[in-house]
Amino acid sequence: MMDETKVPAIQGWKAPTKVPELRSFLGFVNYYRRFIKGYSNIAAYLTNLLKKSQSWDWTEEYQQVFNRLKQVVLEEPLMVLADHTKPFEVHTDASDFAIGGVSMQGGYPIAYESRKLNDTE
Repeated sequence: MMDETKVPAIQGWKAPTKVPELRSFLGFVNYYRRFIKGYSNIAAYLTNLLKKSQSWDWTEEYQQVFNRLKQVVLEEPLMVLADHTKPFEVHTDASDFAIGGVSMQGGYPIAYESRKLNDTE
């Protein structure tokens, strides 16, 4: 659960204007990645701007992804604590640029995991 004192800071977080600012934002939201379904799919577009070979050109598409990440971080996840006496479900998914999965119990998520694939994967 997010500390309520952080909500106004996230809502007011300005779009980054350079790589260190984007890295700071992504580092912050990465802390909450296990509560965000499809985090890597959402964040992948922004992480491309961190590549040294990529020139900085903040487009409307980047702004939309930035706003989407802020929104999903602020949404309260409906998750349950694991009950080790009951069966678990694991669901996985993969695309050309990211992989992910969710551990579930009784139809409710316990934790999400996702990451962007590197160029060799």
